[in-house]
Amino acid sequence: MSDLTAAGPAERHRLISGVFADRVEGTRDWEAPAPVEGWAARDVVRHLVEWFPAFLSAGGVELPSGPSVDVDPAGAWRAHSDAVQSLLDGPDPDRPFTHPRAGSHALDQAVDMFYTSDVFMHTWDLARATGQDDALDSDLCAQLLGGMSQMEELIRASGQYGPAVPVPEDAPVQDRMIGFIGRDPYWQAPTQ
Repeated sequence: MSDLTAAGPAERHRLISGVFADRVEGTRDWEAPAPVEGWAARDVVRHLVEWFPAFLSAGGVELPSGPSVDVDPAGAWRAHSDAVQSLLDGPDPDRPFTHPRAGSHALDQAVDMFYTSDVFMHTWDLARATGQDDALDSDLCAQLLGGMSQMEELIRASGQYGPAVPVPEDAPVQDRMIGFIGRDPYWQAPTQ
């Protein structure tokens, strides 16, 4: 069991968002193509700082807004990540949270399940787009792959994941997870 799989929601977010922040700080070209078709590095950050506030708002939780991703992607990430961490470190992180489509969960569990895992997976996208370390925690990769595999039809029907990219059954678990979510684990940024 790794630190990530053993951690509770607040600590897991702190660790995962910290690694993502390192990749954000290491990005030198925000227009570099990303492994998601039609996305650049900036769009990886945009996705995370735009979808999750809307998700929370649909359940009655508001996050403060930060700088524009177009103007300051690193500042936008810091402000967003800090706001999410404040929710998790706050006085009632396990308060009830009901989302019209995702159902009812404790707030910290909803953040962990729907958002922190997304940050974890998108860390690979940003790292791969910008030529940084793209290694992910293998225990968490295995845990996420196992959970998502059990609800593959629902995941594919949501439109949030592309078709799985076939990888060998004996490939490292990170490659299998990346392939499952619709990324080519062997994707490389085009050379200039």
